[in-house]
Amino acid sequence: PAGLAAQLRDYQLRGLQWLATVTGLGLGGCLADDMGLGKTVTLIALHLHRASGPTLVVCPASLLGNWEREIRRFAPGVPVRRFHGSARSLADLDGFVLTTYGTLRTDPAPLAAVRWGLLVADEAQHVKNHRSGTAKALRLVPAAARVALTGTPVENTLSELWAILDWSAPGLLGSLAEFRERWAKPIESGDPAAAERLSRLLRPFLLRRRKSDPGIAPELPPKTETDRPVALSPDQVALYEAVVRELMADIAASDGMARRGRIVKLLTALKQICNHPAQYLKEPGGRSGKLELLDELLDTILAEGGAVLVFTQYVAMARLLEKHLAGRGIATQLLHGGTPVARREELVARFQEGAVPVFLLSLKAAGTGLNLTRADHVVHFDRWWNPAVEDQATDRAYRIGQTKPVQVHRLVAEGTVEDRIAAMLREKRALADAVLAGGEAALTELTDTELAELVELRSRG
Repeated sequence: PAGLAAQLRDYQLRGLQWLATVTGLGLGGCLADDMGLGKTVTLIALHLHRASGPTLVVCPASLLGNWEREIRRFAPGVPVRRFHGSARSLADLDGFVLTTYGTLRTDPAPLAAVRWGLLVADEAQHVKNHRSGTAKALRLVPAAARVALTGTPVENTLSELWAILDWSAPGLLGSLAEFRERWAKPIESGDPAAAERLSRLLRPFLLRRRKSDPGIAPELPPKTETDRPVALSPDQVALYEAVVRELMADIAASDGMARRGRIVKLLTALKQICNHPAQYLKEPGGRSGKLELLDELLDTILAEGGAVLVFTQYVAMARLLEKHLAGRGIATQLLHGGTPVARREELVARFQEGAVPVFLLSLKAAGTGLNLTRADHVVHFDRWWNPAVEDQATDRAYRIGQTKPVQVHRLVAEGTVEDRIAAMLREKRALADAVLAGGEAALTELTDTELAELVELRSRG
């Protein structure tokens, strides 16, 4: 469609044609392609193709940044705003409005007062409980067409499938009791004919392509890298601003070596706060935007049967992740600089054999020499300010012997020093070269004003 700054792949074009047909009939559909096949860009193309009023996207808070970035990238002329936090204006509606399931649940009235051209529920498995407040609020929002997006294989749990489709195509599957009687019971007791009939019934309303499908894999690039912007939690914002205030005052009052030392201390503190309040404070508690995004990513990756390497430059953060994931019942293993060589080889072998799906690695220890081709996803939980080190780490998974496309997710805290360094590295500015050559030391030569510019917390962007 006109206005799309992207060339859709063949299967994305087929997805767009299918969505355009279903929504054109005033019906809704569920696009359940595997993660990484480009559901977001397909949806942006659908908005441009339909050109029928504003589109509301409801997603988990950790995905707001990603949606905004993709819309600005693929539909540069289209207005996009967030209805979230303190920004809640719906005046002069046009283009895209992004909100979260939490905001919709607590403040549904303004969103339900608009007649939307298109309503999108991203990661629609969040409304799998049709009795929840979120699911009820979502049903209150009027729209000419509804699309559910999910990367988790909904066909695994029939009641979830019913909840998502009962929202996107109301009435199609009858009431939950009827659906259980007619479909779920026979299918769950192993009746292949019933499963085949249900699949035929759903075909017009549910489109799911796997990365492994013939015809899809050849179209995928061997490696896709995505910066995933994520907002700080309120706990992180308060800490970040307090540390900037306190340490910038110290820096202004010092010079020479002492000043340089304090700048490194400031940058390290801010990077730790961007990761998790508990990492900086060295005590449990507090919420982390990145951790919530990691949970979202892992839910999808593990539901697909994928395997993932999670890199962080801090062993303390890797231990926090290990504990958090153990609490969620996710099997992990951890490798860091102190891991003896024999143990290292054992960990690599266990991961390659499929004994654990999540491998936590401290970047320095694992940057080179390990062959971890079982992983089809790599997450950089925090950023090294040297892309070469990061690429080396990514190449643990993306190397000869890798038969699957690899997706690389770099988590970046929005509006923070991380965000601005990431932008500098992307734009390969002069300062970036200095940082590459000298790491954080290069930033110790900045003036107070330049430093303040780099570290102050901005409201997005």
